[in-house]
Amino acid sequence: MDKIFVKGAREHNLKNIDVELPRNKMVVITGPSGSGKSTLAFDTIYAEGQRRYVESLSSYARQFLELMEKPDVDYIEGLSPAISIEQKTLSKNPRSTVGTATEIYDYLRLLFARIGRVFCYGCGKEIKSQHAPQIVDTILLLGAGAMLTVLAPVVRGRKGEYRKELDELRKQGFTKIRLNGKVADLSDEIQLDKNKKHEIDVIIDRITIREGIERRLFEAVELALQKADGIIKIQTDKGMQVFSEKFACPDCGISYPEIAPRMFSFNNPYGACPTCNGLGVKEYFDPALIVPNQDLSLREGAVIPWGEKNPVSFLPFLEALVNHYKIDIRNSFKGLPKNVQDVILYGSKGEEIEFFVDRGGRRYFTKRPFEGVINELQHEWENAQFYEKEKLERFINLIPCPTCNGARLKKEMLWVKIDGLNIDDVARMTLTKTLSYFNELNLSEKEREIARNILKEIISRLKFLIDVGLDYIALNRNSSTLSSGESQRIRLATQIGSGLTGVLYVLDEPSIGLHQRDNERLLATLKRLRDLDNTVIVVEHDHDTIVSSDYVIDLGPGAGENGGYLVFQGTPAELVKHDESITGLYISGRLKIELPEERREAKGFLTIKGAREHNLKHIDVEIPLGVFTCITGVSGSGKSTLVVDTLYPLLKQKLYKSKDRAGEIDSITGHEAIDRVIDIDQSPIGRTPRSNPATYTGIFTHIRELFAKLPESRIRGYKDGRFSFNVKGGRCETCTGEGFVKIEMQFLPDVYIVCDICKGKRYNRDTLEVRYKGKSIADVLEMSVTQATEFFDAHPPIKGKLKVLNGQAATTLSGGEAQRIKLSRELSKRDTGRTLYILDEPTTGLHFVDIDKLLHVLAELVERGNTIVVIEHNMDVIKCADYIIDLGPEGGDKGGSVIAKGVPELIIHEPASYTGMFLRKYLDGER
Repeated sequence: MDKIFVKGAREHNLKNIDVELPRNKMVVITGPSGSGKSTLAFDTIYAEGQRRYVESLSSYARQFLELMEKPDVDYIEGLSPAISIEQKTLSKNPRSTVGTATEIYDYLRLLFARIGRVFCYGCGKEIKSQHAPQIVDTILLLGAGAMLTVLAPVVRGRKGEYRKELDELRKQGFTKIRLNGKVADLSDEIQLDKNKKHEIDVIIDRITIREGIERRLFEAVELALQKADGIIKIQTDKGMQVFSEKFACPDCGISYPEIAPRMFSFNNPYGACPTCNGLGVKEYFDPALIVPNQDLSLREGAVIPWGEKNPVSFLPFLEALVNHYKIDIRNSFKGLPKNVQDVILYGSKGEEIEFFVDRGGRRYFTKRPFEGVINELQHEWENAQFYEKEKLERFINLIPCPTCNGARLKKEMLWVKIDGLNIDDVARMTLTKTLSYFNELNLSEKEREIARNILKEIISRLKFLIDVGLDYIALNRNSSTLSSGESQRIRLATQIGSGLTGVLYVLDEPSIGLHQRDNERLLATLKRLRDLDNTVIVVEHDHDTIVSSDYVIDLGPGAGENGGYLVFQGTPAELVKHDESITGLYISGRLKIELPEERREAKGFLTIKGAREHNLKHIDVEIPLGVFTCITGVSGSGKSTLVVDTLYPLLKQKLYKSKDRAGEIDSITGHEAIDRVIDIDQSPIGRTPRSNPATYTGIFTHIRELFAKLPESRIRGYKDGRFSFNVKGGRCETCTGEGFVKIEMQFLPDVYIVCDICKGKRYNRDTLEVRYKGKSIADVLEMSVTQATEFFDAHPPIKGKLKVLNGQAATTLSGGEAQRIKLSRELSKRDTGRTLYILDEPTTGLHFVDIDKLLHVLAELVERGNTIVVIEHNMDVIKCADYIIDLGPEGGDKGGSVIAKGVPELIIHEPASYTGMFLRKYLDGER
């Protein structure tokens, strides 16, 4: 069968649709946000493929796997085993790195175990393990006529008289030794100074290499190895050669175990650094977290742990410090002398300070050293219960392990090298540098033969990672620090490396977080996955991805209840000609996001000087106020570091006296023109199914107040709490206001059934009897936003918030939808026109038509006098900005600089700007 046929898909908002998808092709599912794309791709096609595979396993195996519900669909034909590659972080495990997640590190361990050269960490000399036959073969290479002396080093750099040892040698028939570099006769009386170090080599034999000498040489070598515990010296006219039967340094005596792949694993006790147990870091109480805002004074609570304690416990210390060091408690912490700051944090180091003590009526002065906040926290940590430690963890940070310096491995393993580099050196390089290193390896013929297959696997996997735009990351990067887009592309590269065929891959917007420059490489990767005879289904809005696909499914025409219909299915060429598909209209250029008529002028500047957090290169940045600014640049160039890790916490410190830590800078000016800062991120607006857009935006509060004021409610004595499904009173207690009841099944997925008491209404019978315009509170909650706007037309507080809202249950909202709900809440508020809004990639999950709506919302906020700062890769958004700050030029270590700044028309003329290069097409009207 060359097609996948979906018959009668009804999951979520899908309207009983029939869909045909060609097998072994790249299929894009697109449509406006909320039209049912993810429902079709993940909740229907992938869920059924996964469910069928799991059901083929035994009941014993199934209990260990996450079981998926059968989707609401008549049937699906032509399914293959399915793998989903979604937007989620790889792992929160501190032991998981990019190298381990992609299996490249496993191949690295094998490579270093097989061809790595071992060096002594004491003296730096190479250590080789050779047995007697190999040593003989090496000696014979000196050639016929070569004269040599075979020596057994019985004493190596040790103090003593060694009378007993010398007598033993005489009894065994040895006549000569080499004592401290000079030949001595054992028949002579030998006196050694017991306080000096000595070198004693027994002369086993003197040999001239000639034909037939092999037997005698072999016996001499064996005897020397036996006498000197596996070490032998060969003296020739060219110098001294040392051979070892073990992995041991003949000079230092430092021995190595037999080198095996597990010795290079930081997740194995054989290889992990004993100090940090392979984590590469040590925990410590960080002064920057204890005093995050140094602009605050001691009186204002600069020292966070003190602010959380009863004043009685620390005020005597504080008064004593003030009196002893003559400091002003109203001065900012950073204004205090350095020695006083150190005393507060680390203690007085033995210097006694006079304290006033009041104990049960007994009042007296006493002198003792001050312990310091960090030492106090350390003692609390050591004595704290498990649940108490959670509170202290806020003040803990990580520093590289002092023993392995962050390498995670035992020091012996860091002295095993290939072409001058150890395994940690390789893991620390960016992927581009790592690939160059392996391509240019200087190996012997024998080493190349051993490493051929291992190198092939490493190089191919590195190329896959680079092809999906991850050239700037390193193999030792912790998986938990990756963005969702980076994690998804790593899983994509891993799947290509696995070489599976006949599989159905389902991807969720792989272009997220990817600059236009890297998009072409990503598309080539997806096509390579397809060319391995796999079916690739991509949920995507990106113009280039849609045009490059083999087949397009367009859902819509609207969102929610207005979506879920099949608008179009066919090739991209057919989509362009389709008049009813809004996607086709945008792809063909018949509809487009228009450029603004004019660029707004800045009303001032917010200036950050010397920003240097993470990879930022001590940059000065001017952010214009009262306009719409885009922060652009390739992935890893430092955009989030500048805006989310530096600008946002800095403004919170200045405006709200926040105690959050901000990225390091020299200074910030111009913030006086702002009175609020809001980060509208894509985190879920609610953590439970009880949260929905109505509760989050505050609409539900007004609705409950309205129901509480109705005559029926007043007669019954109902307050607005009666109409909440989160508290006892008005809710259905059978389902505790959830509307459904969970039934746990051992070998099957948990089943959620509609509550048979309230029938999914969430409220009890008495509450539902109160009606407004014939509708109960449950009826109101089930209305669409459009219906609710009409229903509450006479109530401005409710209608105002509904105008810009589009929603459903909070935990089922996509990141983009959650972000737009937060925006709608902001639009419904009265503001001062001096707010700075921060948005990180707000176009995630947005269709062209939704981006157009988003830009109108942002424009309205700016027109009110507010400042918008957006991190973005989408060119339709960037072209509409009033000002652009482009970071780069590359990602990682090669990023962190300001490449260009100014209006879009200026950026396109900057040759070093990749953003400018792609923006030109959009400004010239080609897109």
